[in-house]
Amino acid sequence: MELKVLMVDDHPPIIEGYRSILADNSFGYILNTTAVHSCEAAYKEVFQAKDPFDIVFLDMTLPPYSEKNINTGDDLVPIVRKLHHNAKIVILTSHYESIVLFKIIKDHNPQGILIKSDLQPQELIDAFDIIVKGGTYYTKTVINHQKSWGEKNKVMDSYNRQILFLLAQGVKTKSLPDLLHLSKSAIDKRKAILKQLLGIDKGNDEDILKEARKQGLI
Repeated sequence: MELKVLMVDDHPPIIEGYRSILADNSFGYILNTTAVHSCEAAYKEVFQAKDPFDIVFLDMTLPPYSEKNINTGDDLVPIVRKLHHNAKIVILTSHYESIVLFKIIKDHNPQGILIKSDLQPQELIDAFDIIVKGGTYYTKTVINHQKSWGEKNKVMDSYNRQILFLLAQGVKTKSLPDLLHLSKSAIDKRKAILKQLLGIDKGNDEDILKEARKQGLI
């Protein structure tokens, strides 16, 4: 079976490694692979491709395409799905934080999430086969986090998750209104809800992050 594959990663050696591993498969797959290394190159390839891609591997951290406001692989997912309806999306990422992985699944529900530090050559081949055949494959770090996603994650909406994520990245509270397009009072109310969910009576941003880490949310 011949498959048209797009691989997007800003480290060419990684793509070459994946391409080499997948080419040596025992399932009879012949890969016609296109490799690109930035959001801009991926965007143009997705638009200009004459034939639809069967599988698209997307790294989350990529050089941005500012002209189109495409800043990460996360922004490319809906574009790929719009133009290549049947393409299977596989997220490649070095991120292993619970809240990042939860957001990927919540927002995109990809056919695969492969944590780079988890991945071994044979596992990549097996994951590829499962995904091609219509299954879903997450590497062990994602599965371990899924086990800990309880009621707290279920009740946290996207804004609450973004607040936690941005605070964990070192963003100050005063910068959140501009980034989230919410008023300061709305953000303060949401932080109060986060404290309640985390079981914190009082505390600052560091206390929120400390408890969120303890409970496996970030």
